[in-house]
Amino acid sequence: MANEKVDVVIVGAGASGSVYAAVLAQAGKKVVLLEQGPDWQMSDLISSDIWGRRVKTAGAPFLLEGKNPFGYSYQSGWGVGGAALHYFANFPRLLPNDFKIKSEHNRAHDWPISYDDVAPYYDQVAQDIGVSGDAKAEEPWRPAGKPYPMPPMKTFRHGEVWLKGFESVGIRTVPAAVGMNSTEFKGRPACIYDGWCHVGCPIGALANPNLTYLADAKKAGAVIRPLSTVTRVLTNAQGSKVTGVEYYDQKKERQVQEASVVVLAAWAAQNPRLLLNSATDKHAKGLANANGLVGKYMMAHFNSGTWAMFDEDVQNHMGTTGAQFMSYDRYSKTSQKGAFGSSFITAGSALKTSDLGGFANARLDLFGPDLAAFMKRGARGLTRFGTFGEALPDIQNRVELASDKDEFGMPLGKIIHSYDQDAIALWNANFEEGLTIAKATGAKEVWSGRGNMPTIHLMGGTIMGMGAENSVVNSYGQTHEIPNLYMAGPGIFATAGASNPTYTIFALSLRGAEQLAAKWSTVAG
Repeated sequence: MANEKVDVVIVGAGASGSVYAAVLAQAGKKVVLLEQGPDWQMSDLISSDIWGRRVKTAGAPFLLEGKNPFGYSYQSGWGVGGAALHYFANFPRLLPNDFKIKSEHNRAHDWPISYDDVAPYYDQVAQDIGVSGDAKAEEPWRPAGKPYPMPPMKTFRHGEVWLKGFESVGIRTVPAAVGMNSTEFKGRPACIYDGWCHVGCPIGALANPNLTYLADAKKAGAVIRPLSTVTRVLTNAQGSKVTGVEYYDQKKERQVQEASVVVLAAWAAQNPRLLLNSATDKHAKGLANANGLVGKYMMAHFNSGTWAMFDEDVQNHMGTTGAQFMSYDRYSKTSQKGAFGSSFITAGSALKTSDLGGFANARLDLFGPDLAAFMKRGARGLTRFGTFGEALPDIQNRVELASDKDEFGMPLGKIIHSYDQDAIALWNANFEEGLTIAKATGAKEVWSGRGNMPTIHLMGGTIMGMGAENSVVNSYGQTHEIPNLYMAGPGIFATAGASNPTYTIFALSLRGAEQLAAKWSTVAG
């Protein structure tokens, strides 16, 4: 069944799709967003780890292979708002050195743009959705920019106890930049610091897309169709243009949505899956994949977490899931001896009982009465800080189509992921420094949160570059092969940096959407 043709169809109603929808709808374009999951309302968000799992992984599973299989469940989104419905909302930036690793170190790739190209969009996003922090304090590490619209968030004892340890090794910290309200902002209330951000904020103090760009898009006439699973991107007979998408609606009936432009703004692994499944006689390897790079150069962050137990009450249930303090003092690509890559430090995340970073996972060696006794102590005295590490792009880390299929007959995606020796060395070096920092805090007990090397923040798969010889898209997300097909989200990152990616996702999406609107007649034809 075919629907009325629109100007643009956007696949995915998360961080990147919401920006494209707002910009294009406000430019007068007829916009339809297709979202695989439900249309969540604020009243659906409940402060519970159990109930919060509803807004995370669902839909067809990805098969996971490699030495370090990508564990995506906690990082994923399910429904309108995507993962940004329930994210930590840490809003650090990539730094200038992230954009030129090849030029400066002969490693990985250079981005086709610089920090200066992205900086104005960081500043604009902060004003659009609300960011709390101290931009002036960040200037030792990055060029000056506009102040954030809100002052830093409050701090609590479980973050403050780390400052003495950081000072002992010469690490400077500043208030963390977060996409949360320290004061009332655009009619949304200030944070109440109950620490449940990671399952969605029911009062709206967290800048989730439903309250920001998606709200703007809907006001401008954009239409969101939830429970709509896209399976293919469609092309004309010549293979020179995309013409729309095939999808299955909430009744599981096949639909076609024709459009002048298609924007794939789904998860970083789902976008390559769609391109590969859209192969035709004119695009035998899949759309935008004549060079074979679709699904390649998948990247993940890893974290070296350090725990400390204090005798005092550190108020660890209070605050936000995002950090209280952050530091780029280990962001040089060679800051750790014998390792390569940036590290980004965060401290002061509120703790709950279970799930990622919870008390129950702080000591994986304890069971039964020993675990119960530990958790009773931890409810007052437990705290942690973490150091995110950068993994460089590796062409062997990839998404492929599997032989198994989902309920709509679409091949499942397979993510193959392994860390190289540089990443492992950086992970270990950050653990070692973490213990040095922890011991200087005066904590009663300190330990490294070692387990399997974690995989956090999936990026890559449709990377940007100067041309089709080494990339899938240009710096705006426009595919080299098909001018009216755009990619959005962390999949277009050329390298990963070490800082949380969502702020950069918003900024790059705003840059790409504004370019598309400005060049509409050339792109849409």
